[in-house]
Amino acid sequence: QVQLVESGGGLVQAGGSLRLSCAAYGSIFSINAMGWYRQAPGKQRELVATITSGGTANYEASVKGRFTISRDNAKNTVTLRMNSLKPEDTAVYYCAADDSAYVRYWGQGTQVTVSS
Repeated sequence: QVQLVESGGGLVQAGGSLRLSCAAYGSIFSINAMGWYRQAPGKQRELVATITSGGTANYEASVKGRFTISRDNAKNTVTLRMNSLKPEDTAVYYCAADDSAYVRYWGQGTQVTVSS
């Protein structure tokens, strides 16, 4: 079992920046990829960015160049730095971790609101 605890998020004006952090606890030795997903009201949850244990990152097209995902394997944390935020980035952001058995764990979610 893996538990994910998120922090960060909040309200920011368009063009501003926020940082989301996620710490993993429990069976952390089994974690492979970690990442961030988001879900806006009335929409399906979508991938924002993922990062492998080796540090290879993957981004959703609309956030490339604005968001940066990073990972500290020693601290079992993953961070999403979000710059040049847009109102369409408003959503609940969820941390996710995949273990070696391809089970995906989710954090509780943190709200990001970007005002225009």
